[in-house]
Amino acid sequence: MTSQLHTVEKIGGTSMSNYEAVRDNIIVADRSKEELYQRIFVVSAYAGVTNELLEHKKTGEPGVYALFADAESDWAWGDDLTQLIKFITDINSELFEDPMLRQQADQFITDRIEGVRGCLIDLQRLCSYGQFQLEEHLLTVREMLAGIGEAHSAFNTTLKLQQEGINARFVDLTGWRDTELLPLDEKLKQTFESVDLSRELPIVTGYAQCKEGLMRTFDRGYSEMTFSRVAVMTDAREAIIHKEYHLSSADPNIVGADKVVPLGRTNYDVADQLANLGMEAIHPRAGKGLRQAEIPLRVMNTFEPEHTGTLITGDYVSEKPQIEIIAGAKGVFAIEVFDQDMQGEPGSDRRILDILSRFKVRFMAKDTNANTITHYVGSTLKHVKRVVSALKQEFPNGEISTRKVAVVSAIGSDIKIPDILVRSVKALADEEISVLAMHQCMRQVDIQFVVDEDNYEKAIIALHGALVEPHNHGYAIVAA
Repeated sequence: MTSQLHTVEKIGGTSMSNYEAVRDNIIVADRSKEELYQRIFVVSAYAGVTNELLEHKKTGEPGVYALFADAESDWAWGDDLTQLIKFITDINSELFEDPMLRQQADQFITDRIEGVRGCLIDLQRLCSYGQFQLEEHLLTVREMLAGIGEAHSAFNTTLKLQQEGINARFVDLTGWRDTELLPLDEKLKQTFESVDLSRELPIVTGYAQCKEGLMRTFDRGYSEMTFSRVAVMTDAREAIIHKEYHLSSADPNIVGADKVVPLGRTNYDVADQLANLGMEAIHPRAGKGLRQAEIPLRVMNTFEPEHTGTLITGDYVSEKPQIEIIAGAKGVFAIEVFDQDMQGEPGSDRRILDILSRFKVRFMAKDTNANTITHYVGSTLKHVKRVVSALKQEFPNGEISTRKVAVVSAIGSDIKIPDILVRSVKALADEEISVLAMHQCMRQVDIQFVVDEDNYEKAIIALHGALVEPHNHGYAIVAA
């Protein structure tokens, strides 16, 4: 492959569910037949499919995996798998008018699902013996199920494009019936050695089976890691993520579409702060690979293909200090540990972090004083209750309390503005919003405000109005 000619592009699940928009706005657009190539597409599962396979990302409603992992569910997972076949073949029926192509698509995915069903039945039978523990195999089961979604969307997209005269190539990284388990980079190197990017358009599964086990580290963020490593291992000119929205100065559904603007330019540091709030432009570990390889990342709106989107690079700093984006997270739990024994005693925070890590609870901020440590975590109530129970055992003389809050953050590549804190607090105070806690680091890329959950949207609007809207005219849109 020739270096620095091609792009690697990721298409999200919501975009994938609109094939015509993907074809017309991303893959074909106004390109000539020759210009269609020198691109690699890494695709997510169709919207909703991974929720059905694993569990609902937001509500936690169990999918096939969660039912299988629950020893009490018995055969409920099998019934759910049968319903999944109908859900997936219904997607096929909407996508394929040609009955022969639809039959081909149905056969491909049904064979996969029935193969998985056979594996799970065998595993369940095996684990009915005391020597075999189901828990030891659950991560493998999760990965196997996750791969179904991306195999489905990648296969269908390849089939549709081939029907329309484009030399698309289905690249299946899911490890289905592979005999060898390779490290991810080695797997990608071997896979793309045989691909001719000058005349083939690879449609690549966002899930890749590998020795590292992507879900162990990234869970539902695995497709971004695949995308990032494909870009790095093939030495891409640019990495592009196609979303159903722009990376904008705030959520247009909260602030109003007429008041937000696409960022245009920013850096990976800002992308990391967004990821910390659960609003990922890209997973931090995936972004790290692109940053180290000096590959620019562009975030584009699938439904506005003429717009150049937002370019993210490692070295960008805004021409003048400014707030670029107001973002946040609600449904955050503040877990406060008050213990007078902490004063002057090192190690208390480590004991708390060990418990958060044990229950796989992600925290996005924390504050401390002489006798109190508070972590702000994005997790479910069930997990928080388990954490609190463990903390009470670890700190028998302490007081453990929890509160549901929201975190709202003002972020920019350079926010060294002398009065920024005063203006921010005043904007919130003018709307009668009490600040429960506040964090500003010396790195000067973000300020976080903890507020009552009920004030989340009001706080976003207030900060955007005070810190971003007066400067909206200054945002530069970068040429592609």
